[in-house]
Amino acid sequence: MKKIYVLDTNVLIQAPHALKCFEDNEVVLPLVVLEELDTHKRDEGERGANVREAIRILEQIRGAGDLVRGVKLDNGGTLRIEKNFKDVELPRDMSEYKSDNRILKVCKGLKENSKEQVILVTKDILMRIKAQLLSIKSEDFTTEQVAGEGEQYSGRIDVYAPEEIFKDFKKKGIPVDKVYCCDHEGNKYAPELYENEFVIVRADQSVGKTQMGRVSKGMIRKLEFEKCQPYGVKPRNAGQYFLQEALMQPADVAPLVIVKGMAGTAKTFYSLAVGLEKMINRPTGEYRRILVCRPNSQFDDDIGFLPGDEQEKISPLMRPIIDNLEQLIDSNEEERYKDEKELQGKTEEVFERGIVQCEALNFIRGRSILKTYLIIDEAQNMTPTQAKGIITRAGKDTKIILLGDPNQIDRPFLDERTNGLSYASEHMKGSPFAWQISLSASECERSLLAMDAIERMRDKKDL
Repeated sequence: MKKIYVLDTNVLIQAPHALKCFEDNEVVLPLVVLEELDTHKRDEGERGANVREAIRILEQIRGAGDLVRGVKLDNGGTLRIEKNFKDVELPRDMSEYKSDNRILKVCKGLKENSKEQVILVTKDILMRIKAQLLSIKSEDFTTEQVAGEGEQYSGRIDVYAPEEIFKDFKKKGIPVDKVYCCDHEGNKYAPELYENEFVIVRADQSVGKTQMGRVSKGMIRKLEFEKCQPYGVKPRNAGQYFLQEALMQPADVAPLVIVKGMAGTAKTFYSLAVGLEKMINRPTGEYRRILVCRPNSQFDDDIGFLPGDEQEKISPLMRPIIDNLEQLIDSNEEERYKDEKELQGKTEEVFERGIVQCEALNFIRGRSILKTYLIIDEAQNMTPTQAKGIITRAGKDTKIILLGDPNQIDRPFLDERTNGLSYASEHMKGSPFAWQISLSASECERSLLAMDAIERMRDKKDL
């Protein structure tokens, strides 16, 4: 049975292509949605760009027919503009002039005058609650959703290997079809292993015998950079060994690295350490610069209106990067902060020499980035569209590193299933060009207080 999907404005602001994502069903745009799009079409940043893209798609569809009567889409569905139902009554407390309520009027009117099921599609949770009050079915835009946190790809797995082939692991590697996992009842099963997945291999007859490796073309092979200490930093746990392996690989081998993990797991710290190692300690010319970007979590609260030049505008966004650089540039914890001016001078020198550059994510829209070690920090605050835009603009010899925690999202209309970091992780799973690792809470390397707080203050859903 065909359905009628009524789209809220925020769906198109987030995903302009949503107009064509509802198969052979009918898509309805209330007139107020067009009015809201018109309001935002000159906005700066991603919001304005997405609105303009949605308008261009509407114009293409309009060229094929009358949008008021309905236009047939390539997927078999139809799209039309709904300008009626002004007289539909809402509860007395709901203002009829508010945009959200005008959309709800359309939904209510369609439901009362149609035999098809009417579904409101909106990114706004409160809008879905109001729809429920009116007995209107509503849902989130799910096309860009991925699995929930516990089901997402982690980039790592523990397996067992027979003792007779485990002993030759470092020389020969282990075929992926020779390892196995065990369920809670002790039953063996063959795991599904993806290209570039990191593996902890355990000998099945000897307690405590383990090796770390990576899946490569049907084999589990030893790590190449296990003994490295980039910029003097030594890995402290398995997750950091895996992270180091992915970061140290050259851009032609590992052009995309996706790292998920909570604060304190050294994601940003380690990424900067490897970048400095390749730019300063071993300046082979592999990269021209380290470029660090962070999304503006206030969803296009345009920083262009702030005073100062570009660096002054984005400095509040980049303060965590500077904190990490201070720790790397002066590794002596006891002496580091005795002379604040000297430390500041060392940090500023790194920027003045062009070794490290910082930019807001909006400022690199449309650019082709060449021979660059590109770190996207707090990538969970990107939209899927931004993630696709960044990855597809990678130029020759550029390495892209996406860092973030899908549980710490500050951007409206994103969650652990719809953010750009999780979207990229799930869709690039198994790609020979993508290396991924999720760092666990037990691999947090902050203070003892931070570790204690993790255990005591974790959400119930984590238990």
